Amino acid sequence: MKHTLIEYIHLGGYVMYILVILNILGLSIMLWKFIQIKIENRKIQKVVTNIFNTVHKEHSYTCKKVENEIYHSASAYLLKLDLGMNTIKIIATIAPILGLLGTVIGVLQSFETISTAGFSQGADLFASGISLALITTIGGLIVSLPHYVGFNYLTGSFAKLESKYEKMIINRITRETLM
Repeated sequence: MKHTLIEYIHLGGYVMYILVILNILGLSIMLWKFIQIKIENRKIQKVVTNIFNTVHKEHSYTCKKVENEIYHSASAYLLKLDLGMNTIKIIATIAPILGLLGTVIGVLQSFETISTAGFSQGADLFASGISLALITTIGGLIVSLPHYVGFNYLTGSFAKLESKYEKMIINRITRETLM
């Protein structure tokens, strides 16, 4: 018996509803992060210039203190870009566990069916209950996989972005020191 995706979600019960919500949330965050990385790669020069201007305006310390403040400001800026990454990682981690929880709940319900109806009468119900219970495991794995891949890709992309910022800041500090 074939079911539609919506029917499978309904058959999986409240665990599947939670997985669907987590999937929508995580995919939305990942989409935003992909867009954010594209935007940030285009405006590195402008951001570094703003950081330098702000630090020079606010501080008239020695060269080393200004340099430290520049690095601190850049780190704070990059840390803001990292917001949401932990959510993606958490979804990738807990989705299979939630799927397994749904499976255990379904198997428990199947055994309860057999205990009340008897094995000879409840065998069909038991088998269908077990197959439906496995839907949540599949759902958990389906949710987890793109989040795991997306998290790793985005982590690498943010590391490259951070490296670009660091290289640009070092070049700028070196130029200003030589002047």
